[in-house]
Amino acid sequence: MEGTLQEITSGLKNNDDFFEIYQDFGKEKLIFLGLNSLMDVPKTLFSLKERLNYETRMDNQFTSILFGLGENIIQDKKAIISSILEGKLVILLHNYHDRAIVVNPFSKMLSRSIEAPTNENTLQGGLSSFNEDLDTNLGIIRKQIVSENLLIKAFTLGNEQSRKVSLIYFEGSNKPYLKTLEKRLKENIGIDPKNLQNLNRLMGIPRWSLVSHFTTTELPQEANNALERGRAVLFIDRLPYAFITPGRLEDMFFIENDENFPYPIMIAIRFLRIAATLLTLIIPGLYVALVSVNPEVLRIELALSLAESRDGVPYPALVETLLMLITLELIIEASVRLPKSIGPTITMVGGIILGQAAVEAKLVSNLLIIILAATTIANSTIIGVQHSTSIRLFKYLILVLASFIGVLGILVGVFFVCSYYASITTLGVPFINFNFSKGDIKGG
Repeated sequence: MEGTLQEITSGLKNNDDFFEIYQDFGKEKLIFLGLNSLMDVPKTLFSLKERLNYETRMDNQFTSILFGLGENIIQDKKAIISSILEGKLVILLHNYHDRAIVVNPFSKMLSRSIEAPTNENTLQGGLSSFNEDLDTNLGIIRKQIVSENLLIKAFTLGNEQSRKVSLIYFEGSNKPYLKTLEKRLKENIGIDPKNLQNLNRLMGIPRWSLVSHFTTTELPQEANNALERGRAVLFIDRLPYAFITPGRLEDMFFIENDENFPYPIMIAIRFLRIAATLLTLIIPGLYVALVSVNPEVLRIELALSLAESRDGVPYPALVETLLMLITLELIIEASVRLPKSIGPTITMVGGIILGQAAVEAKLVSNLLIIILAATTIANSTIIGVQHSTSIRLFKYLILVLASFIGVLGILVGVFFVCSYYASITTLGVPFINFNFSKGDIKGG
């Protein structure tokens, strides 16, 4: 017994929150092991003692009763240590040194309650959002979808830091990618999916991919909609998002909340997002192309107006546009990183004071300020931070091509972007794929 106990506690005894409590119950000596930072120790032990005292009054088979209280009985030393690190209470018996009883304790409240979404706004939709606790997120999904066909499969990934992952899909979704997804989860059990890059590596997605192969959401209705359309949802413990796979192009423009509007309005909103994406990609490059490469395309009045607005600007149109675009990127990044009390101030300083000063100093033209403001607003209509960031990156490619070969460069850039999206596959499913629809859960 002493050797077993020493082997278990050798790696944990240097932690100040590790406890080792000895208690005598009649002829039996029990040893309680756990972490007091993850459980309410007094409440757990009191409840356990009360139950043992009551049960032993009814039946003298103390040992069998004790084994019956446990969630499971473990013999492997590494599994025992892993259970302790997960916040379980481990009980060792003096006469059964080869087995440990794992009990669910009264846990400390270390997770947020279910709150309204903070990163995704909803209009006329549900206000619940996922949080960092995996069991809570699974419960939200179960409450959203009351169906016996909903399957949840659990995996434990990571070597040094184990992390629970749950794969959710409908039983009728006999899609080939589901088998591939499960296979890769089992084969890459040593990878800790603590971020999207590790998740991509786990799924075999190229490291230099410019587009996210997963749609992240904190809205239960979006995860519900994806499941109904025959897709799979991944939940990762300690990450407050659902990862919807396989990713597809329409995730940039369509969300479930749109269906709360009348059908004509829903169509108009979605076309508005598509138009905004095209504006984000094309407008900065079009400005550079028409100013410096193809001014003959413009009407003479508009050409004179552009020339007048750039009077005194010392830089070429490409440098002028890049200067302001990079400044806007810095403002966006600063507004994300700074506290909410300071972020709006930085946005105001960058958007109003800095822009006006740049115009008055003849560093940029008035028209460029209008164009870049419209571009930034249009980019914000794209659904999902991952998708909007990709579009922001492609915008620079089209801008550079337009500065060299004008309007033709814009066409080449748009063709390249479309070709790149068409070449992307996730788990064998093309990114440009519109075959997912309601009712896919019934067929293979």
